[in-house]
Order: sequence, then structure tokens, then C-alpha cells
Amino acid sequence: MKTYVVGGAVRDELLGLPVQDRDHVVVGSTPEEMERLGYRPVGKDFPVFLHPQTHEEYALARTERKSGRGYKGFTVLASPDVTLEEDLKRRDLTINAMAKADDGTIVDPFGGRKDLERRLLRHVSEAFVEDPVRILRTARFAARFGFSIAPETMALMKRMVASGEADYLVPERVWQEFAKGLMEDEPERMFDVLEATGLQQKLLPELRDRIGIAGSLPVRFARLAWPLKESEVQALCERLKVPGEVRELALLACRHRVALRGARLATPQALLELLKRADAFRRPERFDDLLEVAHRDVPIVDTGRVEQALQAAAAVDAGAVAGNADDPKRIPQLIDEARVEAIERSL
Repeated sequence: MKTYVVGGAVRDELLGLPVQDRDHVVVGSTPEEMERLGYRPVGKDFPVFLHPQTHEEYALARTERKSGRGYKGFTVLASPDVTLEEDLKRRDLTINAMAKADDGTIVDPFGGRKDLERRLLRHVSEAFVEDPVRILRTARFAARFGFSIAPETMALMKRMVASGEADYLVPERVWQEFAKGLMEDEPERMFDVLEATGLQQKLLPELRDRIGIAGSLPVRFARLAWPLKESEVQALCERLKVPGEVRELALLACRHRVALRGARLATPQALLELLKRADAFRRPERFDDLLEVAHRDVPIVDTGRVEQALQAAAAVDAGAVAGNADDPKRIPQLIDEARVEAIERSL
């Protein structure tokens, strides 16, 4: 039984980057032996175990054979006879198909180290085509590292899209990779790769404007969705199974885009209505995110004027206004009037 650190941990160490998580491959062992040694089984589709002390993941060396379409269309074989090289061969890119032995030796049967030096993303084998999410992963790594893509790998990804294999992508996996790619340093590179392969047109045809992506994940996604119609945003979110918090901000930005663009000429009353419709008083943090999205349109959107209006309106003591009201039914109206006056004074 031998164990090796594999994948991203080896790659990042060679690049001089911080290593966040370490995955391990175990060669020459069985599930029974792993449990006997105190490892806790956690894998559903193949044998993966947690180390009894470090709780890092240890997976038995395995091979995969394509047996059907899509993400689930694999037959997995994990046995003591599977070699380290056989396990590494099933991986996506050469830079992710290296291992490190306990003595520090780097096992690199597919030239991953040289590809790191050349800043090149290259597939390990033709088995790359068996999982179309690897197109998204490759695009994400291009965004993370700024690496170029080997011509033969680009050609392979184009064939995968053209053949229809990418039509079997699972929305949850698409979102997982897409969200990670959005949060990389150069997310525009991800879109360049997706467009070059043809996957952009299939998965994300609405997303044409992708300049200046920054901020949190909800903000970045909402910035992409900012120019779209509400129906387009709804369709995109449904297709990708976008999480609620991210979807909510994208729709909020879409619905208030016109009002925000008109804020520079808006009356104090109109500014208050914008603040109320966007729920700025009850959810100021989300409204801050909305203004961050809108800031991409400066000077078209005068976010400073909106912020000034919010600060003035929020400073109104609603409790004091309510306490001085003669008719309780008029309290909401009186609060609005006080806020309009405060906004007017502030502008």
C-alpha cells in the first residue's frame, strides 16, 4: 500500500502557490484494509476515505470506463491492481495529472511539469471527451492561471460540443464550474474559451457583455445579467439552477435598471420610490450590492446621488414621526413626506 498527494495540490506547489486542500491516492489497498487502518468511508460512487487524524481525503486508485451519456455514464473500477499511472491517466489536464510520493518525488507520466513551464493547458488522453464538464474546467483554469490552451485540446473540445456530448451537462455541475470561473482573476478568459469551443452559444447565449467583472459572486453574476430583459434573466437562472441569493440580485438589478439610470434627474419623490421598491431600508446590504452592480454604468447611473438620498432618508426618525402623528392611519404617509423632505435638503 502506497499513498500519493495528487492533482491540484501538486500543481499549486510547483507553481509556488498556497496549497488549500490535499487529495491523496492510495495504490495497492482495498476498502477493507482502509477501514481496518481507521479510515472512514465517505465515497458514494467510488471508494473515498477520510484520514483518521487529518481528515484529508484518500481515494483508492481507480480507472473509469465510459458506459453511457453524461455525468453518470461511467463504470468505475477500484482495485489493488490499478496503478498510479492508470489513475492519473483518467484525469483531465496534464497539470492536474501529477503525483507526489512521501519522499517528495514527483510522478509525472504525462508531462504536466513541462506544461506548467509552458503555461499550457493540455488534455491527458482521449478520455477527456467522456466528461463534458471538463470543457468548463479548462475554461476556468484559463481564467485562473492565464494559461493558453493546446491546439489539440481546443480542437477536441470543439468536437465535443459539435457532437452533442456537451448537451448532457448537468445544470448543477455547470453552475459549480461557472461560478468558480466567475470568481477567478481573469473571468473574461473563461468566456473566451467557451465562445471558441461553441459552448458559450449553447449554454449562455444571453451573456454578451462581460467587461469589468468584479466583486462578490452575486455582484459578478448580476453585472453579467444587467443589460438583459427580465425574461432572459429568469431563463438563464433556471437553465443554470442559479442559487437564490445570486438569482435575487440579478433580478433586482434588471428590474431597477431603468430607474437607476434615471436617478440623476429624478425628483426626491421618485428617488424615495426607488429606495422603497428596492427594499433599501430593510435590506441595506443587498442595496449596496445593487449599487455596486449599477456602478458599471457610471456616469449613466449617478450612484452617488442615490447613496445620498438613501443616507438622508434613512436618517429620518420614523419612530418620532409616528409618535407625533394625530392619525395612526397617516403614519406611513407622514414618514414618506419626512423622507422626501430629507432627500430634498440633501441634494
